[in-house]
This record gives sequence, structure tokens and C-alpha cells, in this order.
Amino acid sequence: MRRRMYYVMPDLASARRIMDDLLLARVEERRIHFLASPGTPMDGLHEANVLQKTDLVHGAQTGLAIGALLGCIGGWLLVNFVLADARWQIATVIGTSAVGALLGMWVSSMVGSAIPNSRLRDFDEPIAKGCILCMIDVPEHNVERLKTLLGERHPEAQARGLDPHIPAFP
Repeated sequence: MRRRMYYVMPDLASARRIMDDLLLARVEERRIHFLASPGTPMDGLHEANVLQKTDLVHGAQTGLAIGALLGCIGGWLLVNFVLADARWQIATVIGTSAVGALLGMWVSSMVGSAIPNSRLRDFDEPIAKGCILCMIDVPEHNVERLKTLLGERHPEAQARGLDPHIPAFP
């Protein structure tokens, strides 16, 4: 299982140095994400993508659950009030649940892609002031080693905690 570590860097030069140190500590580049205010040059940094910046994943998960529930209810209503043939009852409920889940996931992920990531709300103020957020996805057994390394080599970095787990997609 991976955990996401958060660090707030005061400037671009510091963010580049932490990127170099993380690469030397054998953290894969695809596991390091930087987020800054729009217009900030991110040369030499692995910028966060849509999955980290927005609530797309959370929206898709929520839409999947709600869509499946509403599809199941719709299938139940069809079976009890419209369909007379008993052979199609189970298939109807399963089919409407699947269609509802897919539609709910699609619509909710579209909405979620337009909303900033709710997990990053605490970092809005530092980012607006020109700081750069560094998100590092590391295996559970490497968390303490990297905390020590970054604490020693980057006293300017503000450690801002850990996520209990990271989503499977980003």
C-alpha cells in the first residue's frame, strides 16, 4: 500500500532540489507530483495531472454508487409495474443497475473534473501565496526513511502530513 506525503516548498529552486533528492533516493518520477498556482513555471518538475488536481476520481466513485442504486430502484419499478413476464425480472434489475452505474460514473466524473481536489483545500492559501505543493506517493515501509531524509536536507520544506491511503488511479 502506498501513502501520499505532502510538503510545501517556498519557491521553485527548493522544489527542484527536493525533486533531485527524491530521484536520488530512488523514488520514481511518476510518484512525485508538484502543484503550483496557474502560470508558475514548472520546468524540471513533474507537474500534477488532472487526477491529482481535480475531484475526478472521487466523483466517479460517488457516481458509480449512486447510479447503481438508482438503476436498481428503476429496475425494481420496471419489474413491479411494467413488465409482466417473470423471466426477465432479474436481468432487468441487473441491467438497469449496470446502466445506472455507468451513467452515474460518467456524469459524476465529468462534474468532478471541473472541481478542484477536495483533499487539497488545506493547501489553497500557501499555493496562492506562491508556494509549491509536493505530493510524494511512497510505499508504507519507505515513509519514515523519506521523512528523515527530507527533514535533514530540506529544512525549508513544511511537512504537511500523510494521507492514510492514496487512490488507485493516480
